[in-house]
Amino acid sequence: MNIYISGISGTGMGPLALMAKAAGFNVWGSDLAKGAVYDELIKAGIEIKIGKQDGEFLKNKLQNIDWFVYTSALPEDHPELLMAKEAGLKCTKRDDFTAFLVDKLGLKMVAVAGTHGKTTTTAMIVWTALKAKLPVAYIVGTTLGFAQSGAYHKGDKFFVYEADEYDRNFLKYRPWLAVIPSISYDHPDIYPTRESYIEAFEQFKSQSRKVIERGVFEEKLKLAGAERRKDASLAAVAIMEMAPRISHAEVVHLLNNFPGVGRRFEKIADGVYTDYAHHPEEIAATINVCKDEAKKTGKKGVVVVYQPHQNTRQHEVKAGYKSAFMEADKIFWLPTYLTRENPGLKVIKPEEFIEDLVNSEIAEAAELGDELSNQLKKYIDNNYLVIMMTAGPADEWFRKKFSK
Repeated sequence: MNIYISGISGTGMGPLALMAKAAGFNVWGSDLAKGAVYDELIKAGIEIKIGKQDGEFLKNKLQNIDWFVYTSALPEDHPELLMAKEAGLKCTKRDDFTAFLVDKLGLKMVAVAGTHGKTTTTAMIVWTALKAKLPVAYIVGTTLGFAQSGAYHKGDKFFVYEADEYDRNFLKYRPWLAVIPSISYDHPDIYPTRESYIEAFEQFKSQSRKVIERGVFEEKLKLAGAERRKDASLAAVAIMEMAPRISHAEVVHLLNNFPGVGRRFEKIADGVYTDYAHHPEEIAATINVCKDEAKKTGKKGVVVVYQPHQNTRQHEVKAGYKSAFMEADKIFWLPTYLTRENPGLKVIKPEEFIEDLVNSEIAEAAELGDELSNQLKKYIDNNYLVIMMTAGPADEWFRKKFSK
């Protein structure tokens, strides 16, 4: 079968392309720019067109394509999507194709879903399963330092998957095992009320053969941060469901050596980290990890640079920031990264967020640029742990300034 993926090189679609290629499918794709998984895709021998998606690259492949898979970020009038529909191709988002893969390959799905912690928990299960030599295929929505972000090998029995609730895509699946680190409220553009969000997770749980929401061995786990230890405790239960033969001691040992993943408390230099946190609960949990790490490594304190993601979301979560940064020593608040917005909503300014904080005296509005980088360098030189929290483009700026 021949698959074309539009938006192929990001962390949502790239790992799916890798798994499909490894499973014997012919895969092509396009993207506006090189995403985080681009290098892995090229290494896997997948032909990709980077740049303007005007349909020319797809046009040359049309006669060979059986299935056009596209990212949720694609607008309905996107040239490639319009061309694929006009040509009569099967067109779906990633959830339908992922469900097809699981069924065709006869895999038992271990689906990790939740408002926070799903990427880290998924990666922890993958790390432990690979180290224990379990037959696992997987897709993780980030880059992994210890393996590629999506994989399949003939004979694999399980499929470990980060099941995203955005666009309700996780409701396409009927997992053998569901692992849920947390449920709060997010994505108001998809779920207009908290109740509708919770109802979606209840449906997901009802579609799963077994659900794990509580972990084990937390007291024996030595990872920095209470939330990371909680995620690891859930991963431990999942591994023991997949392979009862593995001893408790081995599971704990492997998890205690978990190396982390891209954009989740990722170390890019001594005392310098980047993280994907963009929700108040995620922020508080990540700062807790920072405080633990700062204490272990002799740092004076924690400096946070924060870029909110999506103004529509900010109107829903603004009140939650009030005490989310309580463990930080300094906060630099960037303007909101705008994407998929409601044009009728007022854009909330950094100063408006800051005035609501319990510890507003340690926070200041900031912009990406030399002034901010100079301030951060002073904190780094004075032995502070500095972390960028963003789901947007500030991560690239931060890496260019401080990676070593």
